[in-house]
Amino acid sequence: MSAALELLRAAQEGDQDACERAVLDNNGLIWSIVRRYYGRGVEPDDLYQLGCIGFLKAVQGFDFSYGTCFSTYAVPKIAGEIRRFLRDDGAVKVSRTIREQAQTLYSARERLRHDLGREPALSELAEATGLSVEEIAQTELATETPESLQQETAEGLTLEGILGTEAPEESIVERIALREAIDRLPEKERMTILLRYFRGMTQEQTARVLGVSQVQISRLERRGLDRLRASFAV
Repeated sequence: MSAALELLRAAQEGDQDACERAVLDNNGLIWSIVRRYYGRGVEPDDLYQLGCIGFLKAVQGFDFSYGTCFSTYAVPKIAGEIRRFLRDDGAVKVSRTIREQAQTLYSARERLRHDLGREPALSELAEATGLSVEEIAQTELATETPESLQQETAEGLTLEGILGTEAPEESIVERIALREAIDRLPEKERMTILLRYFRGMTQEQTARVLGVSQVQISRLERRGLDRLRASFAV
């Protein structure tokens, strides 16, 4: 095992000196993500502290036997901790209505999982909550931080494959930039990309959720991907 992994294992086992050393050794990684959230109404030092919390959570949750590069696992944990703060406590707010709908959805999903013995369908969630399928999708997308750009659609496509990004461990900053670029897309294009590439839906399923035709979804997806490619070309 490399010295870096030995240090991470010691930190995972509760060695405080190892924890501090691991943070210092990974300062570049943490700051590369923190800088992406400048200008959101939170001081850089506070963002850095959040990044360190996310990093230490990644250390605690990392499975050494899985064979994944630690940075691949740590990046979404660090970014997620920052984004969660910005969403819940900082400059980016989610309305009370959305929060209440999210809690209703969570309770209904857990109950249906128990009763059905499987993941409930959107139509079943809609019937159980009284929310429309589109409201369910909007609520979940507003309150969840998608973390993997390697999520496959039903056709086996991924954003990394389509946009030509490098392997995750070699493109940490690019992955964060891509997620932010998705956030800047027009609403229907953004939701199309998220449903297709983070929910793994087919174009037909996405069309039903958004209440448009499959042809329109194809156009929205193409326009959204074109905008993302343009963002990465800059």
